[in-house]
Formats: sequence, structure tokens, C-alpha cells
Amino acid sequence: MILEEYKELCATIDYHMDRYYNQDAPEISDYEYDQLMLKVKAAEKEHPEWVTADSPTQKIGGVAKREAGVKVVHRVPMLSIEDVFHPKEVEAWMKKVNALHPDAMFSVEQKIDGLSMTLRYQGDPVTGKMNLILAETRGDGQVGEDVTLNARVIPDVLPVIDLPYEYLELRGEVYMSHEDFFRFNEAQEEAGKKPAANPRNLAAGTLRQLDSRITKERGLRMFIFNVQDGPSEMMESHARAMEILANAGVPVVYHRVSSTPEEVIAAIDAIGNMRGELDYDIDGAVIKIDQISYRGDFTTSAKYSSGHIAYKYPPEEKAVVMEDIEVTLGRTGKLGFVGHVADQTTGRPVRLCGTNVSRVTLHNQDYIDQMQIGIGGVYLLKKSGDIIPKLCGLVQEPKEIYHAPKDCPICGQPLIREVDTADIRCVNPSCPAQLTRTLSYFTGRNCMDIAGLGQTLVDALIQAGYLKEFADIYRLKDHREDLIAEGIIGKEKNTDKVLAAIEASKENSPVRLLTGLGIRNVGSSTAKVLLSHYKSIEDLAKANPQELVMIPDIGETTAADIYTFFQNEENKRELEELKELGLLFTMPKEAETTQSLAGLTFVVTGTLKTLGRKEAKELIEGCGGKCTGSVSKKTSYLVAGEAAGSKLEKATALGIPVIDEEKLLEMVREG
Repeated sequence: MILEEYKELCATIDYHMDRYYNQDAPEISDYEYDQLMLKVKAAEKEHPEWVTADSPTQKIGGVAKREAGVKVVHRVPMLSIEDVFHPKEVEAWMKKVNALHPDAMFSVEQKIDGLSMTLRYQGDPVTGKMNLILAETRGDGQVGEDVTLNARVIPDVLPVIDLPYEYLELRGEVYMSHEDFFRFNEAQEEAGKKPAANPRNLAAGTLRQLDSRITKERGLRMFIFNVQDGPSEMMESHARAMEILANAGVPVVYHRVSSTPEEVIAAIDAIGNMRGELDYDIDGAVIKIDQISYRGDFTTSAKYSSGHIAYKYPPEEKAVVMEDIEVTLGRTGKLGFVGHVADQTTGRPVRLCGTNVSRVTLHNQDYIDQMQIGIGGVYLLKKSGDIIPKLCGLVQEPKEIYHAPKDCPICGQPLIREVDTADIRCVNPSCPAQLTRTLSYFTGRNCMDIAGLGQTLVDALIQAGYLKEFADIYRLKDHREDLIAEGIIGKEKNTDKVLAAIEASKENSPVRLLTGLGIRNVGSSTAKVLLSHYKSIEDLAKANPQELVMIPDIGETTAADIYTFFQNEENKRELEELKELGLLFTMPKEAETTQSLAGLTFVVTGTLKTLGRKEAKELIEGCGGKCTGSVSKKTSYLVAGEAAGSKLEKATALGIPVIDEEKLLEMVREG
């Protein structure tokens, strides 16, 4: 490896360290990360002159955050543990220890997949017991953050320990059980929110919550795995210290004391075999010298704690049979594929890293082709330190590779594969699988801007059978009495308010209507551009892709999306109904003038009534004007909305004319 390759590898590891430790959103598995670290270590062994204090091997990946509290300097550094990946490496390390200390004993423990936290306890001379005074995260190993309030709502963190010591400092691992993890994700999915990737990430984010009520609700747990500081009887034998804590009611990590390499390897294997039965994730086994005083003789670097190593289990893989392939449809109309798998040996859901797995994501058709996925095929399935299973190899080819359907499995409309992508979509806006998203986007502020008709209400109206397409929104007035009786929108006053907002939206510009139709790659800016070249949505619907690409900023992909939308018979029918219901399809004549603001310079500030700042800027520039970000003597007008702030003060001081949104629109019309 040359120096440039080494530096690039270090930068890659630094990126993934930040994703794992600081953002709680890793992009690669623990195993893949470990392989990168092994490459760096090998390069540094060959070129020790490359090693600096900033090398990944010399630092801990996290930084102290301030989300949950103030920074705390650790009394005892919270360091990492050096990883090994083969039993022979464990034996070699033990041999080195025994060469110096023949009587050394070893504690083999579960390596909980969570995040470290240190607890400080102070003795109370009155009660003779110890009170929790501080809880701190690891951070960068030297400085962490105070998370005491959140720690106090974790059931395993005892506020009082019945031990007669003056001071005690304990280190443990905060984790989340599978049960609580799945409960959280089920609630997220029901609420239409993004689920957490794995228990470790969710536990880390939960511990850093500002609101301890959320921490309590999510159900964190903790195992103590080390005494950082304490009285002499706690700092002699690690196993003895764990026993004292356990007898005092402190949850301690599973551990087994061993003396010979054979016993240690057997303990490692036993812990590995437990993974299928545990309600929490482990990502290895930790081997510690039991005699705490011996540990200082075996330091490796400033990054790693002395007298410990961590054995990382290889990724667990099992052969599975692809029994079925399920097609799913997301709210954006994108097709997804889920493989239903079974253990090749038992025919039941495969047991992998502690969970039963019967489903695996198949991503897209390109992935299916690449992996040669089909019914009856046999594949290797793994979960490398992650909660999400994935296929990692082909064992036996299927009779035929699966191909996606040509028509939407929900609405039966033809599916479209996007140009230069692997995504296959249903572009029917009335498709039930994406109806809530489609209609709530249509009613949203940037589109038809129907006040009070948000996603929650749209979904309720869909569930009650009132909404199946855009036109149904404008037919709700025909169901006024039923809506009031059922209370879906609210009582009479609120129902009438929403119905009035729906009627008022019929007068919106065709630009808003075109935006609301949800044509792929056609947002508000593109809609304005299109309707500055075509007088109506009907004229636009007649355009072919060759005409559309002649318009500035309209590329081939967007042109194809527009053409495809307007060629769809279902879309044609619905557009005709919207026109019959009274929505505006033709641009008003006064909006056709595009140079009405030529030669004028505008600054937009504050919150306008209907236009966003970006929309106002595009409107001004589309009419020949110039829009800048700061007020100066060259400014012609300041367009001010609510909370205009310092720009309004400066404009007033310079004598710059101040106008509101209505005046701007009037200038656009009158030129």
C-alpha cells in the first residue's frame, strides 16, 4: 500500500467512525468496518512512520455532544478494546500474559452491542449507602457528556447501591432489547415515520434525548461490565467485584472465569451459541485479565484499555431457500420486492444472530438480476452486526430469475421504469397504495394550499371512503351533512371552514394545479416555466417530448415524465373532471407578460402570505426583474412580509420603497 492509499483509507474510516459514534447512523456493518481497520493496522505495521495522533488506530471515534447535557471530563478514561478475529490470536495474547504472570486468570464476557456509560456513586455517611451523582457517555474517551437525568429513568441504573464505600465508579453498556426495539419500530410505521435501523443506534439516540420521559418510554437497559475506581476489595479481582455488585442488586454482564486457552475458547464459543436465545444483541466476547493489577503491564496504545481484548465473531451465514417473492408499493409509487425465505435444512424461519428471519429485502430488479434471485433458488443469508438481514451469495440457481410485473399489482395500471435508474414506479396518482401521499401533496401549501386539509385528515377521508382521486376533494361539499354527522372533519363550523377553503382553491393559478398533479420531476419552479411557454394545461398536455426539451431547463427525463403522464388515459379522465368542477386550466392573460419587472431590483424578506421566498424570487426573475439577498442603494423595492426584521429597517433608512405581496403581484400584472 502506498501513502496516498493509506491516507484515503484513513479518511474512509474517519467518515464511518463519525457515522457510527456521533450520528448513530452507520452505513456499513461492524464486520466491514473491522476489515477496514485491519487493513490500516497492516499498513501501519509495515510503515510505522505513517502513524500520527490522528490515525484511526490511535483515537476513539466519538465526540462529546451537548444534546443531553454538559461536557464531562472523565476521571478514568473510557477507552476502546482492541479487537481480534481468530482463536489463535486469543491464544497468542494469553500466552504473552502468562509469560509474565503464570497465575493469571481470565474473565470471558458477553460484548453487548450498545453504548458505554460510566456511573459515579458517592457514599452517604448518614445512610451508609451510595448515591448516584453522575452518569456520563464515552464521547472521545477523555471527555463525554452528562446524561444523569436520562440514566435515572433506566431501571437497571440503581439510584442507590447498598454498599458502604466512599466512592465507586462503574462502567457498563446501555442497550435496547429486541422487544422494545420492535415495539418502537411498529409505532413508527403506524405513524408513517422512518423506523430505526437497529437497537444500538436507537439506544444511542435515546440516551442523548433532551426529554427523559422519552428515554423512559423507550425502555433502555444496562449491564455493568467493569469497576473503573473504588475501594481495594473492588480493585483486586474483577470477578470478585462483579460478584459484590450482583449481590447488591446491580445487573452485571454475563461472565465466566477461565484459566487455560482451552477454557477461554470454550467460553467464547458458549457465548457465541447464546446469540440465538438472547433478547439483546452482542457483537463479540471480551477477554479480561481477572487480576486488575496485572492489566497495566499489557498496554497497546492510547486508544485501547490495557489487559483486555475483544473477540469478534465472524458474520453468521446460513443457507436459505427463496420460497416466494412479494411485490410491495410505497407511497411514492416505487415498487419494492421482499423475498420470503426458509432455512434450507428445517424449512422454518432461519435463526440468525438472535432473531427468526423469514423475509429479506430484494431492493430492485437490477439487484435481483445480479444475485440471480428466483423461486427455488438457494442463497446465503447473513446479519453482520446489523438487525437487517441480507443475501450474500448464491448456493443453487433457481429455474428462472424473477422478473417484475408489467402492471401495478394494486391498481392494474402499466408500470414505468425510470430512465437510467433501477426504479420501477406506478405513475397512476389515484393508485390506492400511494393515495394518501398523492392527495395530501395536492392539498399542500406549495400546491392547491387548502387550509385544514392536511395528511391526517386526507387519510381519514380516504379510510371513510370519501376520497379516491383529486376530483373527490371538490365533491366533498355534496357530503356536508354526512361529514358533520360522522365528525371526520369536525363540527359544523370546522367542516364549513374546510369546505370553503376547498372551493376557494378552484381560483388558484394553473401553476399550482400543475404542481399538485405530482408529475415526476415537475415541482413549482418547473410548472411556472412550462406554463410560461404554454397558455394552458391542455396545451401542455398536447406537447411531445421533442417540443418539451426545447424549453430551457427541461431535460429529456423530465420531458418523458410529462409526456407519459398526459398520455395516461386515467390521468386524462381525471383532468377532464377537474376542469368540469371549475378548476383553472388556462393562464390569465396578465400573467403572460414576462418583462413587467425589467430593470428593477428586489429584495424579499419576511413571510409572505402565499408565496415562499424562492417562489417570489422565481416570479420576479421570470418577469425580467432581479432579486438580491441584501438591501442597498441599488434596490428598487423591498417586498416585506411578516417578521421582516433588519432588512426592513435598512430599507426605511435608505428610503427604499417597501411593498407587500399584493403590490408585487399587481406590478407583475400591470407591468
